[in-house]
Amino acid sequence: SVQEVMLCFAVIHMAFALSECFARGFDAFSQVVSHGEFDRILVRPRNTVLQVLGARFEFSRIGRLVLSIIVLGVAVHGLPIAWNLIRILTLVLMILGGVGIFTGIFMISAAFCFWTLQGLEVMNIFTDGGREMAQYPLDIYKKEITRFFTYAIPFGLVNYLPLRFLLDLPGSSPWQAFLPLLALLFLIPCILLWRMGVRHYQSSGS
Repeated sequence: SVQEVMLCFAVIHMAFALSECFARGFDAFSQVVSHGEFDRILVRPRNTVLQVLGARFEFSRIGRLVLSIIVLGVAVHGLPIAWNLIRILTLVLMILGGVGIFTGIFMISAAFCFWTLQGLEVMNIFTDGGREMAQYPLDIYKKEITRFFTYAIPFGLVNYLPLRFLLDLPGSSPWQAFLPLLALLFLIPCILLWRMGVRHYQSSGS
């Protein structure tokens, strides 16, 4: 239904907006490396991921977040969902899981800057493309695409599968409510790649 698509849209765009607001430091990381500013980060006795994460907040993206909240409200009002604690928790986890995935993709793009000094434009396929794709239920796509965006870049774990539980669709199960937690495991290889990049880093500042 239209409301189901609106719910997909709201969840994924809210996650993307939050990630853009609070993980913008990774998205703009190429400038940090090319200007040699990462040296200052390294000498501070703090985790480099947390430093970059907190280096820049992009509140100009708040408009997308507001739009997502409005769409979410309309969708929730129009859907016959029997809301209870577990379903509310599921919705929150879906959004947080999406934030984790988008942040992980930003982190991967930033990590490649240690080798290339510039972020890889191909990563936009997974941020912008993933956002556009995941705003619809994954079952409208071919199986290969669905599998890739479930097991490789797990948008399906924060959108399609838990959404089935929210809507109480045939074949859904309560365990689907906690799949967004599994999606957060996507951050592990992202952090490992980041650490490899940090070890490879050589100052390029003048």
